[in-house]
Amino acid sequence: MSHARHPLWLVGFRPFFLLACLAGALLPLIWALLFSGVGSLTASPVDALRWHAHEMFFGFGWAVLGGFLLTSTKNWVNIRGHHGDALAFLAAAWLFERFGMAYGGSWPTALFLLSNNLFLGSIVAMLLWTLIRHRAQDSYRDNLFFIVLLPIFIVAKQLMLHGDFAAGSDMVLALFRLAFLVMLERTLTPFMKGAFQVQILRQPRLDMPIKLLGLILVGGFLLPAALTGALSLALALLLLVRFVFWKPQLAFRRIDIGIMYVGYLAIVGQLLLVALAQVADPGWVGSVATHLFTFGAMGCIIPAMIVRIANGHTGRKVVFSPVDRGILYIMLAALVIRIVIPQFAPGLYLACIHAAATCWLLAFSLLGWRYIPMLLKPRIDGREH
Repeated sequence: MSHARHPLWLVGFRPFFLLACLAGALLPLIWALLFSGVGSLTASPVDALRWHAHEMFFGFGWAVLGGFLLTSTKNWVNIRGHHGDALAFLAAAWLFERFGMAYGGSWPTALFLLSNNLFLGSIVAMLLWTLIRHRAQDSYRDNLFFIVLLPIFIVAKQLMLHGDFAAGSDMVLALFRLAFLVMLERTLTPFMKGAFQVQILRQPRLDMPIKLLGLILVGGFLLPAALTGALSLALALLLLVRFVFWKPQLAFRRIDIGIMYVGYLAIVGQLLLVALAQVADPGWVGSVATHLFTFGAMGCIIPAMIVRIANGHTGRKVVFSPVDRGILYIMLAALVIRIVIPQFAPGLYLACIHAAATCWLLAFSLLGWRYIPMLLKPRIDGREH
């Protein structure tokens, strides 16, 4: 069997969920050590804070988002999708970027820029090729939002690394937030129907303004602060209205569904904190708004996504084992440890960073132990991909 025909390279979620498990386990731990003064990034081309933000969004975050979109887009437009050598190239480019971000400070400028842009530029081009070329047969007309937001990630990345770090970070977070809002809107409907045999509200007159506001807020740093706060508040209120009609009283009966709703509420909370920051200084310990999103939305939703996709797309029933459910509870614990406890015990802030990073290490190590073997083997139902 040639390397290109190995099961790992048959569909996008396989290599990138493997990389996401490694990144989710190691990157928060490395940051916790750096934050407490253990080790340094003297060979990195950027300072430690930019490195941390970049690696969590473009290392971990884009491993997940890339794997999801490479898998989903082919289904949305009903084609075979990128596989084989194309996926091997993307995985190599992702690894090249990790080395560049850690050791590229002494590299020639051109080599560092290549390492820093090859993966994102290539995967965005591939995804846009799929969505635009096959637009006529796309089963989701609102994939126009992905067509718009994907190339903006490249702009936001440059701003985060080489320009205004705060503005770039806000822009990247808003892009991920919009991507999560679109994904939650699509996935929670079948999840609730499958789990509880109920329909949840899908109202275009509500769904479309939510996505449009999410898109506008990608450029929120360019707007007057008061307007950004007002738009954030408006989006949060629309999300809360929809949440009421999404039957949360049922969803929270099951951890595999309920944790998706926790992620949804974390997005609402992040938006409310952004709005609050425009009128008052609440005196939070740590960057609460950012980490409420990264721990509450990304940290809680992503492990559940990996479990569902890794099972379903390898021919298995989507059933959360006790280990899988335990992983989700660990990530909920990480959310509480990182966001809630320091507000009541500021003196434990550093300890909370280490404890939360340890939760990520444990959770993603367990995910890797559970699912990397599945990713490396053919589907059990005999289908190719």
